[in-house]
Amino acid sequence: MRNEFMVFAVVSLLTVGLLAFLFSTQWLWLLLVLLPIILLGFYDMVQKKHAIMRNFPILGRGRYIMEWLRPKMYQYFIEPDTDGRPFNRINRSMVYQRAKKVLDTAPFGTQLDAYAEGYEWMEHSITPLHMHGLNHDIRITVGGPDCTQPYNASILNVSAMSYGSLSKAAVLALNGGAKIGGFAQNTGEGGISPYHLENGGDIIFQVGTGYFGCRTEDGNFDIEIFAKKMQDERVKMAELKLSQGAKPGHGGILPAKKNTAEIAAIRHVKEGTEVISPPYHKAFNTPIGLLEMIAKMRIAAGGKPVGFKLCIGSKRQFFAICKAMVETKLLPDFITIDGGEGGTGAAPPEFSNSVGMPYRDALAFAYNALVGFGLKEHIKLFASGKITNGFDMYRAFALGADACYSARAMMMAVGCIQALECNLNTCPTGVATQDPELIRGLVVADKKVRVANFHEETMKSFAEMLAAAGQKSTQEITRHHVHRRITMSEVRSYAHLYPYVPENAFLDENTVPGVYLHNWKNSSADSF
Repeated sequence: MRNEFMVFAVVSLLTVGLLAFLFSTQWLWLLLVLLPIILLGFYDMVQKKHAIMRNFPILGRGRYIMEWLRPKMYQYFIEPDTDGRPFNRINRSMVYQRAKKVLDTAPFGTQLDAYAEGYEWMEHSITPLHMHGLNHDIRITVGGPDCTQPYNASILNVSAMSYGSLSKAAVLALNGGAKIGGFAQNTGEGGISPYHLENGGDIIFQVGTGYFGCRTEDGNFDIEIFAKKMQDERVKMAELKLSQGAKPGHGGILPAKKNTAEIAAIRHVKEGTEVISPPYHKAFNTPIGLLEMIAKMRIAAGGKPVGFKLCIGSKRQFFAICKAMVETKLLPDFITIDGGEGGTGAAPPEFSNSVGMPYRDALAFAYNALVGFGLKEHIKLFASGKITNGFDMYRAFALGADACYSARAMMMAVGCIQALECNLNTCPTGVATQDPELIRGLVVADKKVRVANFHEETMKSFAEMLAAAGQKSTQEITRHHVHRRITMSEVRSYAHLYPYVPENAFLDENTVPGVYLHNWKNSSADSF
C-alpha cells in the first residue's frame, strides 16, 4: 500500500494543479484537504512504532481508531481465539501493554466471572514475601549426567517459530529481544538462519523430521552438518522435534509462496515449492533408537544439552520411551511438552482442533511418568501452550514444568495482530510473510526492545506471584496451590485433578497405579 499511496499523492497533486491551470485557481482550495492527508501519510510511512501504519499509510489508522472507539471494557471480554478455543482478551491487551511498558493495571478488580466453570486461581499466603527488589531473573540449569556444557536458561523463552514462517525482521526482533533480556530463542524446524545469529541472542537449534539445515540431498539427517552448526557459541542447546502441538502426526508446512531462494538454501530444499516435513523421523523407529540418536547428537554438539519435543498422543508410547531410558541409561537433557492447542502458521483445521493431548494433561502426565520411572532428577521439562502471563507460568510449574516457552505472546510483542493471514504471505504487520513490502513495516530496532520488555515485565509478574504465595523458588510450587472451579458448587485443586504418582512407582508392575496399568503393560522399549 506504500506504493499505492505514493501514486495517490502524486496523482492528487497533479490533478489539482491541472484543474487550477485549466479552469480556475479556486481548485487550489482542495489542497487544504489533500495536503494534510498526504503529509500525514508520509509521516505514517516514516514513523517506526506501528507496522500497520508504515505498510498502509492513512488506512492503517483505521485499526487504532476502532480500538479507541470501542468500549473500554470490551478488551476484557472472552472471545473465541483463532483455533476456536477460549482466549481471554485480558492476555492480548496485557502483552501489548507490557511490550510497550505502558500502564499494566486494571480497575474494578477481576474482569472474569469467578463462579464460571473453568475459572482458576492460585493460593496466596498471609505471610507473603516482600515484593520490593525481587529477583525476577529466575534461571535453571539444563544438562544431565552426560552433558558437559550445561545451559543456564531463563524460565521463559521464545518458542519454536521458523524463519520462513516468520519474516527475517521478526526473527531479528525476537533474537534481539532475547539478547537484551538474556533468554533463548528456539529456531523452529526451519533451521538456523543468519538472522538467528546476527544479534547474538541465545539459540536453541530445533531439528525436525525434515532435518532442515542439517540434511543430506536425499533428506536424511547429516550429523556432520549438525555438529558444525552446534559449534557456534550462540547455539546453546538442540531440540529434536518429534511432533508439534498444532498438527501432531502431520508434519510442518511451508507454503510455496514463502519458500524463497534464501529460505530454500537455508533448509536445503528446492526454491518455490511447498515444503512439507515428513510426519515421522527417518533416522530412528524405536524408543531405543530415539535415545541413541539423542546421545549421538549430544556428542556431536560438544556436550551441549540435547532434548526432544513432542505433543503426547499415546501414553503407551511415552511409557515406552521412559522404559527405554531405564533400560539403556541414555537420557535426554530436557523434554519439551507441546499441547494440542498449540499455534501454527498453517495446519488442517481438524488437526489443530482435534488431534493431540492438551498441554496441561500432557505436562502433568509427563511429569508423573518421569517421577514414576525415577528419571525426573536428571531431566528438565519445558512447557509450551498459550503461556502469556505470570499465572500461566505459575500453573505450568504447578503441573511439573521447569521452564516455559511462549510463541503467541512473543509474536504479539513483535507486532502480530492475529490477522489470520500467516498462511497467505499477506501478514499486514510484516511478522509472518516473505513479502519485502510488508516486511519493511516492521522496524527491528523498536520491536526487539518490545520483546525484551514483554519478557522482563512478565518475569516480574511471575516473581510477584511467587512472592504472594510466600514461595522463594519454583521448586516450592505444587499442584495443591492451584484451584479450578468445576461447577457452581464444586472446586478442585490441581492435585485432585492431576494426582501425583509416587516416585519409582512405574519400575514394578505391582506398584503401578491402576489408571496407568493398561498403557504400562502394553509399552515396550523396543517399539513405539
